[in-house]
Amino acid sequence: MTDQHRQTLPEGGKARRVYLLLRDDILSGVYGAGSALAGEQKLAEMHGVSRVTVRRALDALDEDGLIERRAGSGTRVREAVQPETMSADMATLIPQIVKMGQHSARLLSFSYGAAPDYVAEAMGLGDGHRVQRAVRVRLAGEAPFSHLTTFVPEDIAANYSEADLANVPLYQLLERSGVRVSSASQRVGATLAGPDVADALGVSVGAALLSLRRVVRDGDGRAVEYLAALYRPDLFELEMSLSRVGESAMRHWEPVVDQRQGETEGQG
Repeated sequence: MTDQHRQTLPEGGKARRVYLLLRDDILSGVYGAGSALAGEQKLAEMHGVSRVTVRRALDALDEDGLIERRAGSGTRVREAVQPETMSADMATLIPQIVKMGQHSARLLSFSYGAAPDYVAEAMGLGDGHRVQRAVRVRLAGEAPFSHLTTFVPEDIAANYSEADLANVPLYQLLERSGVRVSSASQRVGATLAGPDVADALGVSVGAALLSLRRVVRDGDGRAVEYLAALYRPDLFELEMSLSRVGESAMRHWEPVVDQRQGETEGQG
């Protein structure tokens, strides 16, 4: 993983606040590439903290690859290579799923067992129904941007191997198994990175992540996959096009559905 894709939170609440403020200013362009930051004493005065606190924040920014610190010449913002950011349009869900499946991934685990209660309930599975569980990390360029845990009914997953899943996108394997993905429902929220996920995504423990839960169904309405996905918000975003509809007091925003969605699904 390159320096530009790290995210390091320093110890201590005050140091984290200074780190996040400076990081936001750097990433938003307030401090341009090559520009000099104020000295440690000046930054300490500006943020009402000690020089030790400022030093911790700067150490984290340096580790992230956002600044360069040289004795005698101060601290400057590095020329940063902007990482590729994945985006998904909420109105064209299935084509975006296919697109994201084309990015490279690392398979972290592969096993069979009874579906967890929350998965069985969401997928409408009976008690003790066995599923194939896989954990993968998907990459955008060299940067890990998503941590994916998938559950697939055993009779479908039996058509592909662990080696297949390590090298072929899941949706291609589902189609090869005779499944025709037709629809999906999902919920989006936020959560904090635990130790295992933080290590896999290259973020600090406790870092904020976008959380997505999705149930995918075939043309007969059968649930063929449950996805629990965690995304780095600096590398992934959800998009939605809106139009203003209605009359007078009833006017409101409404999602715009891409009429090309059906065509894209047919080509997937």
